[in-house]
Amino acid sequence: MKTVAVIDTTFARVPMGAIARSALRSTGGSFRIVRRTVPGIKDLPVAAVQCFAEGADLVMALGMPGKAEYDRTCAHEASQGLISVGVRVGRPIVEVFVFEGEASKDRTLRTLARNRTVEHAWNAYRLLYRPEDLARTAGSGARQGFPDVGPAGSPPRNRGLKNGIAKYA
Repeated sequence: MKTVAVIDTTFARVPMGAIARSALRSTGGSFRIVRRTVPGIKDLPVAAVQCFAEGADLVMALGMPGKAEYDRTCAHEASQGLISVGVRVGRPIVEVFVFEGEASKDRTLRTLARNRTVEHAWNAYRLLYRPEDLARTAGSGARQGFPDVGPAGSPPRNRGLKNGIAKYA
């Protein structure tokens, strides 16, 4: 049985870890979910190393950087750390960051965080069990948390997601 580690932060303003666990369970995949919570996004890489050492096959790293410039810098450094860990262990890390500055209202921020987390949870499932589904959507302009943009050169329209996971407010 495969193991997915869900690592979230106390800094986030939305319970992204709980959302991820629920979304992963809804896939029907046969895997064990391990949950860890760390203070902030810069703590995610070390937690990912620990989860892989304990047998995780994939890590979902969830965080919500703030609006300030130094928050973007911290997010970049955390992302670099996560990439380094994933390359070093040869296993996927699905990074799910929702920046507070992406939404001007709390309701929109909650919706964005939920949608992006759910959609990345499905991506995690596909990475483990249905990689051919990802290959079929290559070049489709899929976005997590926002409506898909479609392939380059396609006419603009309200595409939404084709996978039935989320609808946008």
